[in-house]
Amino acid sequence: MTERFRWFTFAAPARFHALAGRLIPWLWAAAAPLAAAGLYMGFFVAPTDAQQGESYRIIFIHVPAAWMSMVIYLAMAFWAAVGWMFNARMAFMLAHALAPTGALFTFLALWTGALWGKPAWGTWWVWDARLTSELILLFLYLGYIALVAAIDDVRRGDRAGALLAIVGAVNIPIIYFSVRWWNTLHQGATITMTAAPKMATTMLTAMLLMTFAFWAYTFAVVFMRARALVLERESHADWVRDLATRSRTREEQS
Repeated sequence: MTERFRWFTFAAPARFHALAGRLIPWLWAAAAPLAAAGLYMGFFVAPTDAQQGESYRIIFIHVPAAWMSMVIYLAMAFWAAVGWMFNARMAFMLAHALAPTGALFTFLALWTGALWGKPAWGTWWVWDARLTSELILLFLYLGYIALVAAIDDVRRGDRAGALLAIVGAVNIPIIYFSVRWWNTLHQGATITMTAAPKMATTMLTAMLLMTFAFWAYTFAVVFMRARALVLERESHADWVRDLATRSRTREEQS
């Protein structure tokens, strides 16, 4: 009983709302210095690449953004599946809150990839497997957002969006392994879980700092969006009315 309580404690919208409210300032406080340190190391400390010169420095934004675009989609599909299986309101709201941030990172990965592709390949865009599957990922995010918003019944919208998110997850391994499965312009993975990094230590440090910054940013904005969804969908609940009353009282006293 105790273990069940621990696992599902923050599945209650009221408890999640309170916890996320306490974490958000710390996440913003972590994201800003991590991003500043990552950009400084990437653009001013990391050495010039022997083959691509200075243009390669776009990878310190492009690669972490591409990683985030895939990881966030998997997280969205996971929460969508949890919501579908257990009819969990909070899981559906988390999936919904993740989608805009995932779409943002996917667009950022595609845009910075084009900026990198022009000097590296001589063209802004090619229809190779990696680029095409990443573009499909952007369409999946936008499709999920549009589908959930188009259905007036919230629960039906959540379940329809969850089905799309779960089915679309098959695109993630296609993106990741596309450079191995097909002959593509993209270089292979520089960092893997099974081999030592193929880059200078300062380059790796800058990329990891940017990745941690993106993670902190993602948690901060997703928690903010999820809290807004909680208040919108639970507006009939007593705890939301009490929260609004206390907020008005503080405003009147200040």
